Amino acid sequence: MKNQKMFFTALFLLGASLFSQAQSVQVQPINTAVPFLNYAPDARASAMGECGVATDADAFSMFYNPAKYAFMEQKHTMISTGFALYSSPLTSPRPVLLLDAFAQKIGNSAIAATARYYSSESIELRDEYNNYLGEYRPREFAFDVAYAYRFGEYFSAGVAGRLIYSSLFGMGYYNSTEALSVAGDVSAYYKRPLGRVIDLSLGASITDIGTKMHYNSFSGKKDFIPTTLRLGSGVKFKFNQNNSLAVNLQLSKLLVPSTPIIARDPFSGQPIVDPNTGEYQIQYGYDNNVSVFKGMIQSFYDAPGHGYNYEGMIVEYPGGAFYEELCEINTGIGLEYNLFNHGFFRCGYYHQPALKGGNKHVSLGAGMRFGIFGMDVSYTIPVNTVVGTNPYENSIRWDMYFAF
Repeated sequence: MKNQKMFFTALFLLGASLFSQAQSVQVQPINTAVPFLNYAPDARASAMGECGVATDADAFSMFYNPAKYAFMEQKHTMISTGFALYSSPLTSPRPVLLLDAFAQKIGNSAIAATARYYSSESIELRDEYNNYLGEYRPREFAFDVAYAYRFGEYFSAGVAGRLIYSSLFGMGYYNSTEALSVAGDVSAYYKRPLGRVIDLSLGASITDIGTKMHYNSFSGKKDFIPTTLRLGSGVKFKFNQNNSLAVNLQLSKLLVPSTPIIARDPFSGQPIVDPNTGEYQIQYGYDNNVSVFKGMIQSFYDAPGHGYNYEGMIVEYPGGAFYEELCEINTGIGLEYNLFNHGFFRCGYYHQPALKGGNKHVSLGAGMRFGIFGMDVSYTIPVNTVVGTNPYENSIRWDMYFAF
């Protein structure tokens, strides 16, 4: 008994130490191009803590797990459209995300196509002398197609291809250029009943495996797109033929290499250049200027385990690199209550560790379905205490669909 008390006391103190250390260092996020690809576009999943990899199939399965399309039940064709409106308290107009989706069931197979258009708040452009050059509103879009096949009664797999376009500053601004990328997804889905009253579902996907994006015509620097691993599970409790409660859990992680900590001169504070390569000397972590596939593998072990505190000093996390790797895992949990197959009530929570951005929010939503027509809406409430730091802050999503 005494040993158990000592163990839990030590565990509590370790957790408190890690939390305190995370609060004392600057945020160390993993930055990518076109982050809108990871913004939950549809009202249903966004209301459920962004859980979508293991939920029931719908027209927006493309964004989480294309393999789910093969499990569309009694729906041969689904057409959906919707939008997400993001609140930005410091800028106007608000960022907006528009989306359209189409899915067609063909025997054990399914095909689907979707399109997303994202426009963020206006950016003020200035030259090197701080002269005002006007404003530009960045525009980005993605168009994708998918194929899914159901192997037997319980399992399906899917693939998707995607074209991504991004224009951040307009053509010609400091040699800026429009950026393009080609990407793909691989996914799997498993669903089966456990007795008469419980359905189990499992999902896995790796989305946006694609080429880097190049924004400057005179620079060799290229940016990773947000390649993401998602793993999830769901349990549906069927109270009767027309009423059920679904509980979903999802874990997600960017498969993008972490930024290393650069060595600095202890007296001047300037970065140290390696005389042999001409590149900055890495003190902690790994070189993140690698290929896409190497970066995906490296993302599992390359966390430097150190960061800058608010005085600009490099400090080590108590849990080291392992602790930082754990902080790269985001968690979502969501609930959906089905009332007579006509009304749907949803809630969820999304958690991103503070060290990697701290985007935490609670979400609420509802939906309705009558005949071939359905509609969903959701609202996101940030948990962050600092206004304007959460990209999902006070966002509203709405979509409608027709299932023939």
